[in-house]
Parts: sequence; structure tokens; C-alpha cells
Amino acid sequence: MGNSALKSHLETSQKTGVFQLTAKGLQEFPEELQRLTGNLRTVDLSGNKIEVLPAAVGNFLQLKSLTLNSNRLNCIPPEISKLKKLETLSLNGNQIQQLPPTLGQLKALRTLNLSGNQISEFPAGLGTLRHLDLLDLSRNQIRIVPAEVSELQAIEINLNQNQTVPLLQISVLSAEVSRCPRLKVLRLEENCLELSSIPQSVLKDSQVSLFSLEGNLFEVKNLRDLEGYDKYMERFTATKKKFA
Repeated sequence: MGNSALKSHLETSQKTGVFQLTAKGLQEFPEELQRLTGNLRTVDLSGNKIEVLPAAVGNFLQLKSLTLNSNRLNCIPPEISKLKKLETLSLNGNQIQQLPPTLGQLKALRTLNLSGNQISEFPAGLGTLRHLDLLDLSRNQIRIVPAEVSELQAIEINLNQNQTVPLLQISVLSAEVSRCPRLKVLRLEENCLELSSIPQSVLKDSQVSLFSLEGNLFEVKNLRDLEGYDKYMERFTATKKKFA
């Protein structure tokens, strides 16, 4: 895109605090944005061809929302931890394989969208995100949900379709997931879970009121044979009534 169009966007952003430039074929994070580090609260560069998120992204100290869905990113710079006001980080549809340990320093983060990447291990160190509402790790290559999941403060965890590579679906779900203090929605559709690998503690002892398991290696109706199913259904029904 031409310099005049970019200049026009920058002028508007200076007034609004919002910079949105989607599906314009950008190959790099626009260097010109550095002029607005004190202004910008929202940046959306989705649908471009950006391969690198520069370390300078850490200079946008007022940023509340950063969205780069459908680009070509393969990593996140550790400097992202400087964005202490960031509430939404959305990086769906990239090529990210792992997260920097510093991500756990984004204390204001509420939404972390990482769907459709190449993450093969459940990310560690996110338990420090005390305000996290949604963690979306659907359509990755995760096989094991480990005991460390219990540290998460998320209200919803989405792990649907972790099978972008054949035979690499989730097949192990730690019983510790039932100890997530705020977890209400757990999505595990279209993975490789056996009925015997479903921890009964999720049904019996957790706060989960929507446990989504369609498309695994058992029929969902067989869940009712597990101990704790009635307690789960009480929570499920109460939540449905609440929002009816």
C-alpha cells in the first residue's frame, strides 16, 4: 500500500488510539507505528503476511488490544511482557510453536487467542495471569493436558481439534484440571480421548458447567455412566436457567 494511505491511517490513529490495517499484504510490522507508542490502545494487523513481531512492540505501553490473526508469525518476542495494560492478545492462524516465559507477566490479560498455530506442548507459566477469562488453544498439536493446568485462572479453556497433524490429538487429560478455581467452560471436541481418560473429578468436584466432548473416541451419552455426572448436570442446568 502507498505511503499516503499509511500516513492517513497514522493521522487518524493519533486521534483515535486505534490502528487497523487488515488484509493489505503487509510483510512487516509497520515501523512508522513507533511514532504512536504513547497513543495507541488498539492495533489490528490481521490478514497480512507479517513474519516477525519486533522487540519494539514492547514500547506500546498504552496498548490494550493487539491482534495479528492470519499472519506468518512463528514466535512472540519476550519484550511483549512490557505491555502491562494489554487485555487482549489474539494471534490465531499463525505458525507459533511456543510461547515466551515472559507472557505470564501480562498481568492485565483477559483474552489469549492462539487457535490454529503449531503449539505441541500445553503452555507453562500462565498461572500468573489472574484476570484471564479465555484461553483458546484450539487447532494446535497438543497431546497432553498436564497437571500444571490447575494453576490457570481462566473461566474458559478451548482445546478443540488439537489434531492438525494426524494421530497427534489430545489423549491425556490430567485430573488436576478439576482444581482450576474459576473454570466454567472446558472444550475438548474432536480429540482422541477415551471415556476411561475422562477424570471423574471434573464432573464431581470442579466448577465446570459446560464440558464439551463431542467427536472423541466414545459417545457423549456414555458420560452419564461416570460417577459425578449428576452433579455436573446440576451445574449445567443451573447455568442454562441463569442465561435463559
